[in-house]
Amino acid sequence: MISATLLCFLGASVAFTLAPGPDTTCIVAQGVSRGRKAAIFTALGMCSGVSVHTTAAALGISAALTSCAALFTLLKWAGAAYLLFLAWKAVREPGGILPQTVAAAPGAWAYFRRGFLMNVINPKVALFFLAFLPQFVVPGSGGMGAQMFWLGLVFMLQAVVVLSGIAVLAGSVGEALQRNPGVARGFAWLTAGIFAALGLRLVFAQR
Repeated sequence: MISATLLCFLGASVAFTLAPGPDTTCIVAQGVSRGRKAAIFTALGMCSGVSVHTTAAALGISAALTSCAALFTLLKWAGAAYLLFLAWKAVREPGGILPQTVAAAPGAWAYFRRGFLMNVINPKVALFFLAFLPQFVVPGSGGMGAQMFWLGLVFMLQAVVVLSGIAVLAGSVGEALQRNPGVARGFAWLTAGIFAALGLRLVFAQR
């Protein structure tokens, strides 16, 4: 029987995943500018990154971010630099998902890797799970670390479903719009702007 605590956790997780934020913004941008494949594999990469953060939180590794300013700053700048690099890539890669550019476009693994790295090297994500997961730990139901690990698995699974759904919708819209080369190029620049904005936002993030 599913406990009330787990149901509350699942509801809160879905709400957080659906809320407008860096992950959903990036997935929508990829879907509109690059199509369903790009959006879906970016989403799957992000969800895989969640497993790293939740495992780190369960093992107590993420707690180091709250006490080590140098580590937080290092990850923050690495994440910002990577997002700015993706902004540059967005305008350098073949434009959109038009038939003549599909062969030259990045493959599924490239999009998966981007989503994974964007999530893993963002210290704000680590701090989120460090604060979020312990709220649903039930005293007397096992070790805190083990419960946080399983809660993290539940969060990741619902994120796969929710973010993949968003990716499919965004990709469908993008593929319908991008029959015009000018529109496709415009969306590529929009994607670059979103990546750049996310990178600059991370630069000014505080613990």
